[in-house]
Amino acid sequence: MISLQESMIPDVKVDGDYALVAITKHGVELARKLRATFQHADLYYMSKFGKGDESEKQIQLFEGSVRLLLPSLFQRYKGIILIISLGAVVRMIAPLLKDKKVDPAVVVIDDKGENVISVLSGHIGGANELTREVAALLQAHPVITTASDVQKTIPVDLFGKRFGWVWESAEKLTPVSASVVNEERVVIVQESGERSWWNYDHPLPAHFTYKRSTREALNEDFQAALVVTHRILSKDEEVLLHNGVLYRPKTIALGIGCNRGTTKEEIEAVIEETLDELCFSIKSVKAICTIDLKKDEQGLIELVNQHGWEFVYYTPEQMNEVEINAPSDTVFKYTGAYGVSEPAVRLYSGAKSLEVEKKKSGNVTISVAVIPFS
Repeated sequence: MISLQESMIPDVKVDGDYALVAITKHGVELARKLRATFQHADLYYMSKFGKGDESEKQIQLFEGSVRLLLPSLFQRYKGIILIISLGAVVRMIAPLLKDKKVDPAVVVIDDKGENVISVLSGHIGGANELTREVAALLQAHPVITTASDVQKTIPVDLFGKRFGWVWESAEKLTPVSASVVNEERVVIVQESGERSWWNYDHPLPAHFTYKRSTREALNEDFQAALVVTHRILSKDEEVLLHNGVLYRPKTIALGIGCNRGTTKEEIEAVIEETLDELCFSIKSVKAICTIDLKKDEQGLIELVNQHGWEFVYYTPEQMNEVEINAPSDTVFKYTGAYGVSEPAVRLYSGAKSLEVEKKKSGNVTISVAVIPFS
């Protein structure tokens, strides 16, 4: 608990580049939603809105005026996202302003999540790009008032955040960002994930080259790379990362069937083993899919909560509408469906073919799909 007092700069625990701050009930819900998607963002909100899971989720609670929290955040974060009224924010940050070269990006969101406003350090600090990403994620209206947005490029640390993409490592963020800003030759390799990340009304700048596979990219002359894939790269492919950032899109769906009482550890071990066999990253898992009889299965619930995955389940009637290659009368006898893992993952992913149709290991059956994005 952070106790805010006059004339004292509070001690905060900084893990990420961005701070999310909320002071209302609706604002807290919005901030929690954002934080689930924004990698390396630290969340702060008033203690009276605590839900009991803040310690587990590394959320920092505070009591007292939020005005007294801002000096510490200004010193320590690249960007601050405030779910507070614009007028109040302007009054609170005015005494903290120094220079546009050092001030953090400040973005304000209204309590209903309808408007996202770039307030401070729009160009140099990246508030305009941050505004666009947050607005796209919330399906809100971005408000950017600068006369001309000179960047109109790809913010390396924010790339794909609206979709939940995560970086494999932050090591090369700074040098790759420099390559992008300096308009060096940058190759974008996208093997999977959402394709709608370029949301400007003009083409991709000429110094970017877009390729759909690492094989194609390796034939290019480039100085930096942005690589979007769910695959584990081979040694030959890792040359792309000498000055490159590897992004993991949320593109893998797992169909899971299991015996009642199967532990989280056993389910997780089967998932890890299967993904290792496929050379897929666990960071790209988006959802676990199963039958509604398993919606209270403790091992599954613990697993999705631990990883922040979606947990989706279907009725036997929904699953029996899906054509599968090996329907089982035994499974039907116990569940009312002719299969569990395969039809569940087909329903969720929409994939025509599966990476793993059905694999049984101990108490667990698993199917794997890569979600196709047009």
